Amino acid sequence: MSKEGIYLELIKKNIHMNKLKCKSNLQVTFDDDFNVPDSKPDISKLIKSQGEIKFNDQKINNGKLYANGSLHFQVLYLSDETNRPIHSLSGQIPFDEVVNLNESCNHDTGTLKYEIEDLTASIINSRKLSVKALVRLSVAVEDLYDEESAVSVDAEPDVQSVSKTIDVTNMAVNKKDSYRFRDEVVLPSGKSCISEILYNNVELKNVDVRLLTDKFTAKGEISLFVLYIGDGEDSPMEYYEADLPFSSTIDCNGCTEDMTPDISLDIVGNNLSVKPDADGEERVLDLETILDVSIKIYEETQMQVLQDIYSPMREITPVYKEANYENLLMRNNNRARVSERIRLDEDSAKLLQICHGNGTVKIDDIIPVDNGLEVEGVIDLSILYISSDDARPLQAIKAAVPFSQMIEIRDLKPNSSYDVKSNLEQINIMMLDNSEVEVKASVVLNVIAFDRLTESFMVDFKESPLDLAVLQAMPGMIGYVVKPGDSLWKIAKNYHTTVDAIKDINDLDSESISAGDHLLIVKELDPSFG
Repeated sequence: MSKEGIYLELIKKNIHMNKLKCKSNLQVTFDDDFNVPDSKPDISKLIKSQGEIKFNDQKINNGKLYANGSLHFQVLYLSDETNRPIHSLSGQIPFDEVVNLNESCNHDTGTLKYEIEDLTASIINSRKLSVKALVRLSVAVEDLYDEESAVSVDAEPDVQSVSKTIDVTNMAVNKKDSYRFRDEVVLPSGKSCISEILYNNVELKNVDVRLLTDKFTAKGEISLFVLYIGDGEDSPMEYYEADLPFSSTIDCNGCTEDMTPDISLDIVGNNLSVKPDADGEERVLDLETILDVSIKIYEETQMQVLQDIYSPMREITPVYKEANYENLLMRNNNRARVSERIRLDEDSAKLLQICHGNGTVKIDDIIPVDNGLEVEGVIDLSILYISSDDARPLQAIKAAVPFSQMIEIRDLKPNSSYDVKSNLEQINIMMLDNSEVEVKASVVLNVIAFDRLTESFMVDFKESPLDLAVLQAMPGMIGYVVKPGDSLWKIAKNYHTTVDAIKDINDLDSESISAGDHLLIVKELDPSFG
């Protein structure tokens, strides 16, 4: 800007940042009864139940989030039929919930996530099932904003300025995207054709993200497990699993290879169907999976910020604003390796063969410690196995396997912010004997941490004429003894001269001075002030 008296304009720059505007969570209870369809036989014993939440709609208005959706569940059960004892049934429980937020959150877009803390199916009678679930809905609303600071000055030669360099982390990209994966799997020749799918599980594994210029690549595997009834006289129960690789390039304007990504992929929906092969046999599994892609990309940079300005010819008073900003401390992946032995209950059918194992990671606590975080949690594990009991040929084991991992973060402070995302990368289940299994798993903890800093940024200035009476009372030349804490800048500003003038008259090669040094100082003023 140009103000009366001298030409002076502050050159400003923005730091792009992201802050949490509001967050909240709600625990939702589901409880409903379901009749067994007429086409299904009576329930004798339950084997396994699983579920997922599907959101239909969500909106934020007047400090509240309105969420609409349903809990979709699937239950495997045993019947008394001897020729085909294994059956499944599925259903859904709709919900409309309101999550209270701060009133400042209005018409914003939030991130809504869920965690099924418990899902239990129980038999009321042979034709009726009770389904109960406890689900935690978590919502976070973030706000992109800019902190402005003067970085340089465009002014007449007599205006003096001093700057300093700070490390800052800019939010370069913050957006959401989606990716659709579709693949077909043909059953091997040794497998029966599919008559009915009883149960399936789809998981995301081994995801790797690489930044490029204005785009990034995402690679990984979709792990598919299918339990089905074969097409034959004996209606055999069979299972099949496959890891389906995927690779995609996603456009992302504004990113470069040297930036820091915080990108996560989550399965939000999938559709599995059976198609005939070239011979007309039901042997082709057609899988479509929808991935939600959350994209945050940070740029670490150094920024020159203006600390002070003055002029020997005019009174210039900088105007500062206290600003909060963040600086990236660390972004990496940690792995917690887990090994556990699990014994069957005494009344469980003995193990004959492991079919499939899967689990979900639940973080119970994140404890800040010296130079790091201690993460504690469990793997909620479910194992399907073929038993030696012909009356109950398919059984399931449920177990909670604890884990603990120390994540080293140097310079972590009490007010530092951090985020830890978890997923189960690998799981291997080995049968030790007919009553015990050994589980080996790898939990990936994706960690990003920021240092929270406060800085006084110059945003404006005030200008006024010099006090002539004070100036005329000052001697034109003085001898000055440097005091502790002095700098040439402070001395020059106080005595209405410049750093260069003091260096020239005292034959100084640098701005380095020490307490006790003697300096000669000459006022530099407009001749009209004399």
